Amino acid sequence: MHPALNIIVKAARRASQIINRASLDIEHLQVTTKRQSDFVTEVDKAAEAAIIEILRDAYPEYGILAEESGEAVGNGDGSEYQWIIDPLDGTTNFIHGFPQYAISIALAHRGQVTQAAVYDTGRNELFTASKGGGAFLNERRIRVSKCLKLEDALIGTGFPYRVYDHIDAYLAIFKELARKTAGIRRPGAASLDLAYVACGRFDGFWEFGLSPWDIAGGALLISEAGGLIGDLAGNETYLQTGNVIAGNPRIFAQLLQAIDGHRTPGLRA
Repeated sequence: MHPALNIIVKAARRASQIINRASLDIEHLQVTTKRQSDFVTEVDKAAEAAIIEILRDAYPEYGILAEESGEAVGNGDGSEYQWIIDPLDGTTNFIHGFPQYAISIALAHRGQVTQAAVYDTGRNELFTASKGGGAFLNERRIRVSKCLKLEDALIGTGFPYRVYDHIDAYLAIFKELARKTAGIRRPGAASLDLAYVACGRFDGFWEFGLSPWDIAGGALLISEAGGLIGDLAGNETYLQTGNVIAGNPRIFAQLLQAIDGHRTPGLRA
C-alpha cells in the first residue's frame, strides 16, 4: 500500500471511532443547519479535526480542502498536493439513524486524484484505490459490473435537496431512466454511491451539484475498477462542475446519451 494511502486509512479509522461512538447516542447530538436541508453536527467537526491532525502530522506541507473547515487549512496554501476530505458524507442519514454514510478522503496531485479511501463505518467496508494500482474493498480487488444494457441496469442517483435550479431537467431525466432501467436508488451518500459503482453494486450513477469532497474518492475508485466517470458531457471537469455521470463503460455511454437530451442551457456540463 502506498505510504500516503496508509495515512489516509489511519485517519479514516480514527474518525470512524468518533462516528461509531456517536451513532449509539444520536438523540443527544448537537445539530446545526448550514442552509436548507444541509446539516452539520459536532460529529462532523470532531471527525474532520481527527482526520486533519493525522494528515498534517504526516504531510504538513500539503494543502487541505475539507467540507467543514474550508480550503487550504494549515500551511498548505499553493501546494501541488491537496487532501480532499468529507468527514461524514450522509450527515442527514446519520442524524436520522439511517445507516448509509461514509468517510471520504482523497489526495490530489496537481489536480489529479492519486490516492483515495471511502469508509463505510457502520458496515466496516473500506474501499481504497491508488492511481495505477487498482481498487479494493477490504483488500479484495473490485471491478465494475459487466451489465451491458441500460434496461438491465441498477442506477444510483441523488435528488436535488439544496439548490433546485435544475430540478425540471433532473425530473425529466429521472422519468426517462425510470422507464429505461431495471431500477433507480437514492441512498443519500454520493461517495458510497460511487464506491458501489466501483464494486458493481450499481451499474451506473448520475447527480448534479455535488462538491469535490463528495466525488474525489469515489472517482478514483471507479477509474481504478475499470469504470468511467465524467461530467454531463463525458469530460473530466466533474470536480469543478459538480455534475457527474459514472458507470461501467457500456452503461456510462448509454447514460450520457439519455441525459444529454435533457440538458438545459443553464445546466453546465
